[in-house]
Amino acid sequence: MSDINRFLDKIKREDIKPKPKWQFTTKNILVWLLYFCFVIIGSISFSVILFAIQQTDFVLLSHFGHSKLELLLSVLPFLWIVLLVVFILGSIFAIYNSKRGYKFTFSKLVGFNVGLSILLGTMFFIAGGAGWFENAFALRAGFYESIQNRKEKIWQNPEKGNIAGIITKVFDNYIEIKDFDDNIWQIGIDSAFIPPSVFLELGEKVKVEGVKVTENEFSAKDIMPWGGKGMRKKIREKMKNRLKQNK
Repeated sequence: MSDINRFLDKIKREDIKPKPKWQFTTKNILVWLLYFCFVIIGSISFSVILFAIQQTDFVLLSHFGHSKLELLLSVLPFLWIVLLVVFILGSIFAIYNSKRGYKFTFSKLVGFNVGLSILLGTMFFIAGGAGWFENAFALRAGFYESIQNRKEKIWQNPEKGNIAGIITKVFDNYIEIKDFDDNIWQIGIDSAFIPPSVFLELGEKVKVEGVKVTENEFSAKDIMPWGGKGMRKKIREKMKNRLKQNK
């Protein structure tokens, strides 16, 4: 018996029937939907990592004596690094199992998916979505500590010359701020460097480098804006208002 006859005989004996076309079409659509989900979540993860790097205060190195890597790791959320790796691998797996996936080499799949996640993630970060998404995630996930909370803990260290909080009073030679533990500090500003981006106004959130004098007094060396979402826009608006007032 020839191979063809044996093959036909097996089809008749086992009652093998061809699968309908819609099953292959549905599978292909689901694979691509899965792929886009992997890419989107991977891109969001990368944008949050960029946001964490942006929020890292490398100026603290002079006080802590640690390396840039140590300080970065104290703020960088490992959850998003893991998610980035997992979903990039997931997107590679999804496209590899698509209808035309066999045409791509593994190196091309890796390069394309990593590049796409970086591109979309960078665009999401520039648009301001990373900070909003990370904060919203932190509010809904009780196990997750937000980047802003980590940053607050780093700056809440008056013994080592770092403090931050919200300005509650402004005087000629000092300001009062409420720190993140609701303590009130009198901050001497006579010898402090205050860049144009800092507005010593009620309700402003600032970071202060200097020396602790007493239990509630602090002599400032540098006063910096807290930074974060909307800071650049806020600075531009305040500068415009000041220029209008001076005219």
